[in-house]
Amino acid sequence: MAVRQRTVALPNLIRSLRKECPKPASQAALPSLRRAFSLYDQINLIDNVPEDQLRFQRYTETGFTVNGVDYEGSLLCVGNLLMSWAPKKFPQITPDSLSIFRTVRPIPEILILGCGRHIEPVGPELRRFVRSTGMKLEVLDSRNATSTYNILNEEGRIVAAALLPYGISS
Repeated sequence: MAVRQRTVALPNLIRSLRKECPKPASQAALPSLRRAFSLYDQINLIDNVPEDQLRFQRYTETGFTVNGVDYEGSLLCVGNLLMSWAPKKFPQITPDSLSIFRTVRPIPEILILGCGRHIEPVGPELRRFVRSTGMKLEVLDSRNATSTYNILNEEGRIVAAALLPYGISS
């Protein structure tokens, strides 16, 4: 019988404790998750890019759309400077084709190399050149290279991109 009295007494004890404990008057209600997510959805950092900042909006088989302007052929971007770039195929990318990085200041943290449709292996000479400038090298297909450039540039990082059109395939 003693066991039964303990099991019956425990719920009664809990009920009596709940009744005796006063609730604090200053207990603030937690914000609902629905409200938190709706506020989060209103913030769109990607569309709030300054007008003077380069943003790739589209890529095609033969070029790119940057800030609403269509460009044909290969492009070289350094920070917010955009220029036409001579290489038409991946083997034409050499230290000479990237010689601007010998003189440009400040040196970008990273060079994003867009190889066209497929990622290509980078030769040791080109790797040595990029390393000698103090940049890191990221080799991607051009589709992913443009989006990576956008993200890093929007973060305010000093970034460069050397991009072949997406239709290029070795």
